[in-house]
Amino acid sequence: MLDIAERLAKKQHRTMSELVREALRQYERNSIWEEIGPYGRQSAAKAGIKTEEDVVKMIHGFRRERRRRGKASAR
Repeated sequence: MLDIAERLAKKQHRTMSELVREALRQYERNSIWEEIGPYGRQSAAKAGIKTEEDVVKMIHGFRRERRRRGKASAR
């Protein structure tokens, strides 16, 4: 693995320290997504969301309702 890391650092014109720091940042980001993934899937299932299109529809519906309420309170 050290050989691979050294080749990658050289190819990307980075020091080994920079390469390791970036790898750790990426690992941390991935770990966070792995932790929140189950919560997101559970929340989506409760809301009946199955596709990205469902998310877009829900957002548009929310915004439409918010605009409607804003107009009603302005009267």
